[in-house]
Amino acid sequence: MELVTWLTYVGVITALIAFPGPVALLCASHGLQHGHRRAFSTVLGGALAALIMMSASALGLGAILATSETAFLALKFVGGAYLIFLGIQSWRAPAEAPQWQVGAESATPPSRQSHGQLFRSGFTVGISNPKDLLFFGALFPGFIALDQPQGWQFAILALTWLVIDTTLMSAYSTLGSRMGRWFSKARHVRWFNRVTGSLFIGAGGALLRLPR
Repeated sequence: MELVTWLTYVGVITALIAFPGPVALLCASHGLQHGHRRAFSTVLGGALAALIMMSASALGLGAILATSETAFLALKFVGGAYLIFLGIQSWRAPAEAPQWQVGAESATPPSRQSHGQLFRSGFTVGISNPKDLLFFGALFPGFIALDQPQGWQFAILALTWLVIDTTLMSAYSTLGSRMGRWFSKARHVRWFNRVTGSLFIGAGGALLRLPR
């Protein structure tokens, strides 16, 4: 793989990943609620989902999904329904100060999601969008030279994606955690919960309406 090709790829995916989507929104939300250190579990869950999507596309599963109406609709329904579920949860969340800040000030920290739960949330949001399979299937061929071994080229593209994705999603979670001091008042927390909840519901509805 030529350096110019790789640099072009880096520029393209940095712009794509930086644009806030459902995983970025979830990372920012978990950063606010749990602190950026705990929210790194959410970041890792989304990164693993992306890696699986990339590998599946490389194995041709994206092409299968593109031709299977039933599989596409099933995965789209699961993804959309889960995002709407997250939105409803956010709307119904109590207007309390971020849990990680409360825990830092109290001898008995409040109950909060475990690293495993945060990881699963990030993974579920990342893995349940069928368009990502088709996206990776369309993205990678443009940067892989057919006259060279393709395995190591795919490895470079996938590793580059994971590094940039993890870095930018960590930035979103850090941004969310640094917003914590602005949410000491209940009305600010309630506003944040309803805005993020509406965004999740909107993203879920948009996914459900997506054409093939």
